[in-house]
Amino acid sequence: MHVDAMTSPVPLSRIGELARRTQSAGFSGLLFTETGRTAYLNAAVASQAAPGLELSTGVAVAFPRSPFVTAAAAWELAEATDGKFRLGLGTQVRTHVVRRYGVAFERPGPRLRDYVRAVKACFAAFRSGKLDHHGEFYDLDFISPQWSAGPIDAPDPKVDVAAVNPWMLRMAGEVADGVHIHPIAEPGYIKRHALPNIAAGAAKAGREASDIAVIVPVLTIVGDSDEERAQERERVRASMAFYGSTPNYAFIWDEAGFEGTTARIREKQKAGDFAGMAAQITDDHIGAFATESTWDGLADALTQKYDGIATRLVLYNAFGDPERIERYGEVARRVSAARSPAA
Repeated sequence: MHVDAMTSPVPLSRIGELARRTQSAGFSGLLFTETGRTAYLNAAVASQAAPGLELSTGVAVAFPRSPFVTAAAAWELAEATDGKFRLGLGTQVRTHVVRRYGVAFERPGPRLRDYVRAVKACFAAFRSGKLDHHGEFYDLDFISPQWSAGPIDAPDPKVDVAAVNPWMLRMAGEVADGVHIHPIAEPGYIKRHALPNIAAGAAKAGREASDIAVIVPVLTIVGDSDEERAQERERVRASMAFYGSTPNYAFIWDEAGFEGTTARIREKQKAGDFAGMAAQITDDHIGAFATESTWDGLADALTQKYDGIATRLVLYNAFGDPERIERYGEVARRVSAARSPAA
């Protein structure tokens, strides 16, 4: 397994140093979420500050950008990293897409499938000079040398998508190069839903399931004292409550034996009771969905938990002071060395 670190984009003046620290600590790569700042600009600066570090968007919001604009940005980043950039895309949720970005959201799954195909058609056009994509949502058939990024001496970027429900997972297996698993997913969900549906989608397209990377963010609670772990546990509890409030993810809790968790979180959320939201996440939830360990035991714990089901692990909460980054980097090196990298 490769092991990446996750970060929200930061001011561009700071990302170069963070990328260098990530690389020197021993992580395989750096993954950028997209919130109020764009993932692509951070990735561009990181590519120049830490050559050789694998970079990815995890995930960038697809629909507000045309497939051509997204493809062009990914193409330049693939060139800048000598092929070590992965384009991770997601739908976001309706409220953000319609009310914040001001674009259409109808039928987000089929729309994202067409979007991925359109992005890959743009990659082909940059090499060939011919653009020919006619899908349900996107029609692209014009390019000229002046408006083409042109060929690069690197492979086409891998295109990964965020997927949770069975339809999206099958779609990812059919058209994408990797799947970003949701942060509240646990190994049982990955085995029951993610892997079989990814394999089914791959088979439909005549592909091997092993060709699709399974990218798993992990919430960790680590410390050599009860006090350290208790503090980390509360931060993880709040993160799980935030992610677990989305109705579409309720079945993940339910199938793991925590029925009604999303409904209880949402009741507190509607009342503006954020402490109450976190209180719905019990220590049993955390035991099932997070990984808790001492520093010396964390690499083995992650390897035992995710070996054979994940291609890449993304450490969700690895950043902090320099010592913390170094200690997590050592964990990353040990996990990566446990088996030969798969993809």
